[in-house]
Amino acid sequence: MNRATQANPSVQAVPGLSFTAAKAQGQATGGEALAIFDALEPVAPDFMIGAWKGEGFETGHPLDGVLERCHWHGKRFESEEHVHPLVFRKVSGKLTSVKPLLTMPGLGLLDQMPFLNSAFVGKVFQWILPLLSGRKSAARLRTTTYRGVATATMMYDNLPINDVFRKVDDNTVLGIMDLKGMKQPFFFVLRRDGN
Repeated sequence: MNRATQANPSVQAVPGLSFTAAKAQGQATGGEALAIFDALEPVAPDFMIGAWKGEGFETGHPLDGVLERCHWHGKRFESEEHVHPLVFRKVSGKLTSVKPLLTMPGLGLLDQMPFLNSAFVGKVFQWILPLLSGRKSAARLRTTTYRGVATATMMYDNLPINDVFRKVDDNTVLGIMDLKGMKQPFFFVLRRDGN
């Protein structure tokens, strides 16, 4: 029995796909992704401090691939109180932190307007990044209980979004974006950024 199921016996680890196997095959179902997430160990907020490079964890979610097409780099956790949740790469190659309040409300449009999930729109987004960028942190880290397990959670300052993390290894976490009103969770991977 893993640590997650020990912490809450009602959380059942479902035998099946591992994180490594899911990444190798390029996609998991939502149920498989939740089982993988539930089988992973929780992390403390201080584990998350530093810069992280993001990548997708495909589950058939409408957001799959959107961040990458918009040149998402990852997240930067300066402290538990100061987090930059959306770090993107500008056309110049430099990194910039984006103000979530200016970009995240458009997430609900992806189901209604699939053309927003295109390489062209991603390139346009990259060109307008300077208009969306800011220097202030826009989130913080706390420990919350999600799916019966207490673990590090990034809470946006002005949006009903929590990103919840579980440990894959010392340099990798699997995250779930929990957005109020979203029917299925959005999964992503963060790896410590050596740059």
